[in-house]
Amino acid sequence: MIDALFGSKTRVKLLHLFFNNPGHSFYVREITRKIDEQINSVRRELANMMKVGVVVSNNVDNKLYYQVNVEYEHYGPLSEIFSETRQPRKVAIPVLSWQDKLVRTLPTSTVIVASGSLSGSSHSDVDLLIVGPVAPVKLKAFIKEFEAGEGRTLNYAAMPMQEFYYRLSIRDKFIADILEEPRMVLKDSEGIL
Repeated sequence: MIDALFGSKTRVKLLHLFFNNPGHSFYVREITRKIDEQINSVRRELANMMKVGVVVSNNVDNKLYYQVNVEYEHYGPLSEIFSETRQPRKVAIPVLSWQDKLVRTLPTSTVIVASGSLSGSSHSDVDLLIVGPVAPVKLKAFIKEFEAGEGRTLNYAAMPMQEFYYRLSIRDKFIADILEEPRMVLKDSEGIL
């Protein structure tokens, strides 16, 4: 009956697996063995569940691992439905630092550098440099939340990769000032810095 409600028996099996193992990561082949489903249907459902935010992925040793997103807004109700104990599990939700929140907020970015006041430097006018494709709405929401929590204004710059590469190649003063001062590289997915 629950299969009909959720539209796919593979999805229901995945939800059972993830909600009965919060905090545990699985790779695709392991999942297919545990739930006894075809790999293509598992991959399709994982992609759908990631799009919604129910699961998150992490790449470790060239293997993509998936686990339930305990920060998902409907985690509690889904846990009640799919938990085999029929009691919602109390899962300690880790408190994320602003750095982790930023990286999660901008998963498509290539480079994120904290400088200026965020890294203890008073020389750089820019506190945050974000390079690569980003969702402006998500970035502005993060900045607004950060500023409200810290009670101060955050100076940031966002630019596409081509502009960053160009500025880096000509030793642009703006980029050089950020990179030569004390800084925290929060993300560098292409190993540029």
